Amino acid sequence: MIDIVIPNNNEEEFIAIAEKLGYKGLCFLYDFNSYSNKQEKSGKNEKIKIYTGVLADSKNIYKIKSKLKNEKVFVAAKSSGDDREIIKQAKADMVFSFEDNAKKDFIHHRASGLNQVLCRSANENEVIIGFSLSSILSAENKSLILGRIMQNISMCRKFKVKTIIASFAKKPFEMRSIHDIISLFEVLGSKNPDFLKEIDIK
Repeated sequence: MIDIVIPNNNEEEFIAIAEKLGYKGLCFLYDFNSYSNKQEKSGKNEKIKIYTGVLADSKNIYKIKSKLKNEKVFVAAKSSGDDREIIKQAKADMVFSFEDNAKKDFIHHRASGLNQVLCRSANENEVIIGFSLSSILSAENKSLILGRIMQNISMCRKFKVKTIIASFAKKPFEMRSIHDIISLFEVLGSKNPDFLKEIDIK
């Protein structure tokens, strides 16, 4: 089991918590400017395997993919207004937190950030859809976010989109045990909640 976290010079704290929670690996996401320096630490922890990836946004993802086109690098992007192009052109390996969409829900369905077009495109282009525990923990209206996640899980299942769950924690205490995260997402409708695997990163 590999959790995905977003550190800020607190990697050792994340590693210590991950050991206690039973994770076998951690994927640290860094902005592009920090990535080159941080990736040197990849895999050097004795107890937990460390991976690194780039946390992109809609403004810099095209530059990132261009500069790193000859490298094998895991690129994750938080959902934005450019999801359709990013997924269609497979500019990211994973797009996550669609549920953080600021739009108001509609009368008959939720503005969950995902739709049939995006799901079909994600399936065709092998882009992973990520579900974030952090989005739930930090939400002011948790029932709204939970409802959107349920709708998105159902849509991903319908269109056979590859999904992963992770904490996406920015602080170590935001991490949770593997069992707790799996149990939560099972309640939300995921039949087989899955974490990131080494094959996804490479």
